[in-house]
Amino acid sequence: MRIAINTRFLLSNNLEGIGWFTWEVAKELVANHPEHHFVFLFDRPFNPIFIPGGNVEGVIVQPPARHAVLWWWWFEMALPSVLKRYKIDVFLSPDSYCSLRSKVPTVMVCHDIAFCHYPEQVPFHGRVFYKHYVPKYLQRAERIISVSEFTKQDIIQQYQTPAEKIAVACNGVRAVFHVVDETEKQKVKQQYSEGQDYFFYLGSVHPRKNVARLVQAFDRFKTAHPSQVKLLIGGRLAWQTTAIEEALASAQHRADIHLLGYLEDAQLARILGAAMALTYPSLFEGFGVPLLEAMHAEVPILTSNSSSLPEVAGDAAILVDPTDINALAQGMQRLFASSTTRNNLIDKGRVQREKFSWSKAAAVVWDNILRAQAPG
Repeated sequence: MRIAINTRFLLSNNLEGIGWFTWEVAKELVANHPEHHFVFLFDRPFNPIFIPGGNVEGVIVQPPARHAVLWWWWFEMALPSVLKRYKIDVFLSPDSYCSLRSKVPTVMVCHDIAFCHYPEQVPFHGRVFYKHYVPKYLQRAERIISVSEFTKQDIIQQYQTPAEKIAVACNGVRAVFHVVDETEKQKVKQQYSEGQDYFFYLGSVHPRKNVARLVQAFDRFKTAHPSQVKLLIGGRLAWQTTAIEEALASAQHRADIHLLGYLEDAQLARILGAAMALTYPSLFEGFGVPLLEAMHAEVPILTSNSSSLPEVAGDAAILVDPTDINALAQGMQRLFASSTTRNNLIDKGRVQREKFSWSKAAAVVWDNILRAQAPG
C-alpha cells in the first residue's frame, strides 16, 4: 500500500500541537509497517530529519500554505495531481483539512472545532474558510479521527456527522517531560522564581487560554493568603493579548508574576517538573496536552471542568469553572496549603497517564487507514 501523509506542519524548531501529533504518529506508522511505502507531503523545503525510514520519501507540494487562499490552492489544485502521480492508495491528513477534488480514500484527523464556539478569536479570512470548508471536509473524508471523545461528540452535535464514521484516538507525550529530582528543582527555582515555589502556566497566550483570569485569580489568592509563591507563565504572546496585559497592569502582586515567553523543550521540561502545580484554566481544548505532560512530570494539576479537559484529567486534577476567578483562586489555595492533596493528585496522575500514548494513537490511525482503503 502507498500512503501519503500531509506533513506540512513538520517545521524545524517550530513543532507545535498538530506538528507533534503528525510527527509522533507518522514515526510510529513508518516503524510499525515497513512493508508499506509512505509519501510525506511538505509545502516547503524540509529538513531530512523528518524522513524517519527507508520506506519514506519526501515530496514538496507548492505553494507554502499559510493563508486561506493558499490553503485552498494547496489542497484543491496542487494536491490531487500529486496523489494521482504517486499512485496513492490512502491519504492521511492530520491537520483537519483534506482535498475535496481528490478521489483518493482519505483519513482526516480533527483536533477540535473551537472556531464554532469562539469565532471572534479567529482572523476573518480563517473564520470564513473554516465555516465554509470544515463541514465539507467532514463529509468528504471516508474516516475521521478525533483526539478525544469530547471532540467526537462536538463534531456530531455541530455537523450531524454519523458517529460510526468517527474514531477516537488521543495525544501522547514527548520523552522530554519527566520527573525532576529535588536538587534540580532547587536550581530551577533559583533561576526562575527567586528560590520560591511557583504555579506554572504552559502554553501560548490568547483569549481562549484564559490567562487573564488566571492572573486575576493568582492576585486574589496572594491577597487572601500572603506568601512568597510565584506565578510563571511559559508561552508566547499569540494574539488578542489586551486582556492579559490589562490584568497584569492592575495586579497588586505583579512583581510575583513572571512572563517567561517561548521556552525551548529542555527549559520547558525543567520548569514544569519543578513547579508546585500546573495551572491550566483554558476555556476550550480538543485534548489538553499540557495536562498529560504534567502527569509525566509528576506535577499536580488545576484545570477547567469544561470541554475535553475533565476527560484527559480524570481524577488527577482539581477541576473548576474557568470563568470563576474565585474558584480558580480557591483551587490554588488548596494546592498551596496541602502537600497531601498534591501527592494524591500525583498518584492519580501516574494511573491516568497510562490511558494515553503515541502508540495508542497510531494504532487507531492505522486501523482507520485500513478501513478507508478502497476495495481492491
